[in-house]
Amino acid sequence: MNRKQQLNKYLKKHTKKQPKNYTGALLALGAITTATATAVVLSKKKNSSKSKHVSLPQYIDHNEQQVYFVGGGLASLAGAAYLIRDCHFQGSNIHILEGMKILGGSNDGAGNVTNGFVCRGGRMLNEETYENFWELFASIPSLDMPNMSVTEEILNFDHLHPTHAQARLIDKDGVIQDVTSMGFNTQDRALLGKLMITPEEKLDDMTIEEWFTSSPHFFTTNFWYMWQTTFAFQKWSSLFEFKRYMERMIFEFSRIETLEGVTRTPYNQYDSVILPLRTYLEGYGVNFRTDATVIDIDFKDGHGITASAIHVQNAEGEEEVITLNAQDLCIMTNGCMTDSATLGDLHTPAIYDPSHPISGELWAKVAAKKEGLGNPEPFFGYPDETNWESFTVTCKGNKLLKKIEQFSGNIPGSGALMTFKESNWLMSIVVAAQPHFKNQPADTTIFWGYGLFTDKVGNYVKKPMRDCTGEELLTELIHHFHWEDELDGLMEDVVNVIPCMMPYIDSQFQPRKMSDRPKVVPEGSTNFAMISQFVEIPEDMVFTEEYSVRAARMAIYKLMGVKNKQICPVTPFKKDKKVLLQALKTSYR
Repeated sequence: MNRKQQLNKYLKKHTKKQPKNYTGALLALGAITTATATAVVLSKKKNSSKSKHVSLPQYIDHNEQQVYFVGGGLASLAGAAYLIRDCHFQGSNIHILEGMKILGGSNDGAGNVTNGFVCRGGRMLNEETYENFWELFASIPSLDMPNMSVTEEILNFDHLHPTHAQARLIDKDGVIQDVTSMGFNTQDRALLGKLMITPEEKLDDMTIEEWFTSSPHFFTTNFWYMWQTTFAFQKWSSLFEFKRYMERMIFEFSRIETLEGVTRTPYNQYDSVILPLRTYLEGYGVNFRTDATVIDIDFKDGHGITASAIHVQNAEGEEEVITLNAQDLCIMTNGCMTDSATLGDLHTPAIYDPSHPISGELWAKVAAKKEGLGNPEPFFGYPDETNWESFTVTCKGNKLLKKIEQFSGNIPGSGALMTFKESNWLMSIVVAAQPHFKNQPADTTIFWGYGLFTDKVGNYVKKPMRDCTGEELLTELIHHFHWEDELDGLMEDVVNVIPCMMPYIDSQFQPRKMSDRPKVVPEGSTNFAMISQFVEIPEDMVFTEEYSVRAARMAIYKLMGVKNKQICPVTPFKKDKKVLLQALKTSYR
């Protein structure tokens, strides 16, 4: 069965019609949210077909069982959807507890034309490796396209807006580099090949830099600059994760210079992914509580892992204890990469304050109570290694975007990443298709960028990136384009530049032991699971939408005893001879 046939099978089996009276109240996007992915290739001809939705069967009596999700990110929302769709669970018995004022976790997109728009990060989805993501969203109705699922909506949009980056790397003189060659030498290739066949068990705590100690040349190659900035790796990142990305995305290796494998959503991920999923859940009466920070979880004494109470603190600092009955479930987001994120504006830097990673602190409390719940210290103990900073530029008109288009040869939405390889901050920008926000006026344009080295002084603005205002960040970028003579004119159209400092955005890539990430459902658990980018899912890669959805599906199916449905497996591209042959050819370009 080919990939298209597999998707058609999933769509036919899992897409169901949702109640027509679901609440269409869209969340106000004035609040700033947090920033963070396909199994199957859908042919462009598929775009003309519609999902066949049928009503869900009657709810099954679960004896007043309650399910509590700690955290309101994609994983929790996906878990709630699986409860409803595959367990026929009563929505009013599902509770999502979120400490922020808005749901979405690290999938964000918010703002307005007056104050500017912001995305803390941008999620680049992938059609070949997001198996469970596409399967789930094939059963979530689009908010904008009648009788179409979110999966169809996204893939239709992506096929109509293909990516083919023509300015992937730019040098200090503002010259677009030829990146058709990966730039490897013989030693680089040998070490990459050796890594692919080395068992993970031998890589505890190792960094990428340690593996390539005998060939520092590797870090000067076109491949490293492109791979590093596409996925936000650092030299000191985990060799585990680098290896998993190489294996999981081996087919992407052969097109890394154009990023043709990037799958774009019509809008930012909040508008395109979180909003329709939340609306779906609202239609079934799922209970959402925002401004509700979980500060502790109690467990029963003795052997095994049974959550017995959840301690919740509201915005006023008042504490409530939710007692769990014997049949209730507690599913916890044990880590959030956008913890401690702060925002600035055109004239104000984003404050660097890593002192209180909320999810990391809760995870530490929980892990101290029971064996097998992982160890947050490698992930949340090194903010100077795990931070980077993004910035979102909002302009009146398209003067700046038009100059970027003329420079790169890419219209907005077609170019993916542009990286200034000799930038002291290793600055990159992304120009998405416009509009990128549902409430973005036609006369307003936005783009997004980031830098990986926030402690370094800029090439032109002589300050560390983390100390720069939005105006200074944009000034540095314009100088990298060598448009400094037009600086004043370009700045005239700027509404705002919003910096976002994220001390833990790379935390999931930190060097670790195999035991530092807990299993989704820990050994001995009767009612407790963990879902996030910080749980252990064999063969899969973190920092993706797929990881969150897969973790949620694993948790629900295991704790609810689902036997009649299967979790989509990790696609074994690393065993595909054609893919491997193409990767080998690419390594010699």
